[in-house]
Amino acid sequence: MKKKTYGSVCLLICLASMTMGMLGGCGRDSQAGGRRPEAEQTADADRTEQESVSAQEDGASQDGAQAETAGQKEAAGTDGQSSGITFEAQDLEGNTVTEAVFTESKLTMVNVWATYCNPCLSEMPGLGELAGEYETDEFQIIGIISDVQEGAETDATEYASSLVTQTGAAYTHLLLNESLFRSMLSGVSAVPTTFFVDGKGEVLDTVVGAMDKESWKEKIDGLLEE
Repeated sequence: MKKKTYGSVCLLICLASMTMGMLGGCGRDSQAGGRRPEAEQTADADRTEQESVSAQEDGASQDGAQAETAGQKEAAGTDGQSSGITFEAQDLEGNTVTEAVFTESKLTMVNVWATYCNPCLSEMPGLGELAGEYETDEFQIIGIISDVQEGAETDATEYASSLVTQTGAAYTHLLLNESLFRSMLSGVSAVPTTFFVDGKGEVLDTVVGAMDKESWKEKIDGLLEE
C-alpha cells in the first residue's frame, strides 16, 4: 500500500474533527428523561444555562492562556531567541538540503506546488525567470513538491523533474518528507502556497494562490526594501 502524503492525513484529521463537532451538537437535545413539572424544568434550565456560560468563560480563559503560552514557546527557543525553521530534505537530484540554505540569501521564496496543480505550473515559468534576475545573495527561490515524497517511485520523481524542465523553473525543488511537513507544510491547505523567509529562517509573509511574474516581482522588491 502506498503511503499517503502528510497533507492528506492532515486534511482527513480536520474533516474528522469537523464531523465530530457536528455530531456532538446533536446530543444536547436528546438527553430527555421522564416528564417533570414545568416550574422545575424551567429552574433547572436556568441553572444549566448559568453553569454552561460560566464553564464556557472559564474554558475560554484557560484556552487563551494555553494558546499564549504555546505561541511563546513556538516563537522562542531555550535561549529566548526565535527558533525559526528547521528541516532536512532531499532535492530532485538527491542532494541534502537543510535550513542553512536560508542563510545564503537575504530573502528566500519557498513555493509549495503539486504536479497536478495547473495554477502552480502556470506561474512557474515566471518564477524561473525571476530566479535568474536577482543576485543569489539577495534573493533565491526554492520549490517544495507537495505530492511527491522523498523515497517515492522513480516514475513520480522523473515526472516532477520533467515538469520543472518544461516550465523552466530551474531552481532547487525539494521532495516532501516529515521534516518539511512539520516545519512548513502542516498549516498548508491549498497549493500553490508561498512563504517568504529571511536569512534567519523567519517567515516574513505568506501568499496563498498563484500570481503573475510582475506581481511577484513587486512583492519581492517590497520585502527586500524592508
